[in-house]
Amino acid sequence: MMYQIAVCDDDNTDIAYITALVYQWAKESGCVVELDSFLSAESFLFCYEEKKDYEILLLDIEMGKKNGIELARQIREENNRIQIIFVTGFPDFALEGYEVAALHYLMKPVEQEKLYQVLDRAVQNLSKTERTLLFVTDGEKLGVLAREILMVEAFAHSVEITTEKEHFRISMSISEVEEYLGDGFVRCHRSYIVGLAHIRRMVRNKVILDNGMEVPLSRGSYQTVNQAFIKYYKSEE
Repeated sequence: MMYQIAVCDDDNTDIAYITALVYQWAKESGCVVELDSFLSAESFLFCYEEKKDYEILLLDIEMGKKNGIELARQIREENNRIQIIFVTGFPDFALEGYEVAALHYLMKPVEQEKLYQVLDRAVQNLSKTERTLLFVTDGEKLGVLAREILMVEAFAHSVEITTEKEHFRISMSISEVEEYLGDGFVRCHRSYIVGLAHIRRMVRNKVILDNGMEVPLSRGSYQTVNQAFIKYYKSEE
């Protein structure tokens, strides 16, 4: 499986150390990680506005203008899935950590074995929770379970998203939506994205979804879609 991980700490040395441990854990666990690092809560939030699919956040507490507890509170206003792991030299914030549903506290310097154990727990928790995506439509925020999204179709200045329950339009480009959706989806045509979990079968020029919908499949995308389809179902075994 692939996991989106962020490390937020105002010390470059600590970031480098924790990042190395995370990559080593991933290698030994057979996981794939995409990891971004940030030197402040503000820089994380700037990126988070566009990329809300982080699943694990290794977060320092004592940082600049906005500390880790404040950042965690802000994230929790809309995201209950992300696994927040505080990495700190200060043990005095435990009660506040409960308020933001922190998975664990790791004291600096971080011990490899303890970090591995906490990351394993984070992955277990993620496997039990469902990813919710937030979209803005008609000025309102709409939360949608990722697994319920069947397909996305591009139009001139918007895209239409089809779920198991409804259709709605948002003012985003299909490339922006593709990046936001992340794992579990594949671009099958310049104007279409499909949910891998909903593909029933593929033929040379179309993808047939589990509700019977047929979605165009471009010649140049066939191999990419086929490989993504196989990889997805292998990871689900």
